Amino acid sequence: MALLNFLKPKNNLEEGGRTSAPVHSDVGEPEKNCPNCHKDIPMSRLWANQLVCSCGYHFRMKARQRISMISDKNSFRELFVSVRSCNPLGFPGYREKLETSKTASEEEEAVVCGTASIGKQQCCIFAMESTFMMGSMGSAVGEKITSLFEYATQHRLPVIGFTVSGGARMQEGLLSLMQMAKTSAAVKQHSDVGLLYIAVLTDPTTGGVTASFAMEADIILAEPSATVGFAGKRVIEQTTKQSLPKEFQSAEFVLEHGFIDKIAVRKDQRKLLAELLKMHNGGESV
Repeated sequence: MALLNFLKPKNNLEEGGRTSAPVHSDVGEPEKNCPNCHKDIPMSRLWANQLVCSCGYHFRMKARQRISMISDKNSFRELFVSVRSCNPLGFPGYREKLETSKTASEEEEAVVCGTASIGKQQCCIFAMESTFMMGSMGSAVGEKITSLFEYATQHRLPVIGFTVSGGARMQEGLLSLMQMAKTSAAVKQHSDVGLLYIAVLTDPTTGGVTASFAMEADIILAEPSATVGFAGKRVIEQTTKQSLPKEFQSAEFVLEHGFIDKIAVRKDQRKLLAELLKMHNGGESV
């Protein structure tokens, strides 16, 4: 299949979006209410459909769930586990915030990195964790992603990245903002030796992550209705004194304006990524 067929925009907008709070049904099975169609969906049905409602709404997914969904069984090997955030500026309450985030997310940091195979194609992979301080990028996140690209460059592997982030982590000040340049340099070195980087933008991908490695991929995909932007819509409206379209900063809006290559629904992502990796490796279509 030609690469252009993968990147051809669709005429009809696909629906999807943000996570709603869980509710409980009268019969005892946990449910979630879909903000798009407003129906209560049994969790068992959601899990069977990769956390996507029958109306097309994409609920948020944890980092390891994404990696498990995308990679070949038992192929994921985690890297840089020991890299964790500290409190370099002595920001009040930051240590407590980190501990709370670790408990809530069951992760040590806001990104999980490693190697895996997708459709028998070996690659490096990272997935950001929204339940760890909204996937914010601090020094540890920047170090892990930079180290992954350096590892991929050394071992001549493509990189698949799933982004979700509220932006740079304010508790680390300029040290956090420095990660934009640091990760970008590693992405450039990876690109300079002819290696492939594919980013999958999920809801939301904003701030310094958008302004650095999220939008620097060779191929940029996005989940339906994911928020993709830098500054918030309200901030932009207050600054420019202009009203913005309702669909502003949605993945579909960003696709229409040429900043991403394709909207990829969750059920198609594994096959699409495997195909792109195989094409990059000079193999036949899967």
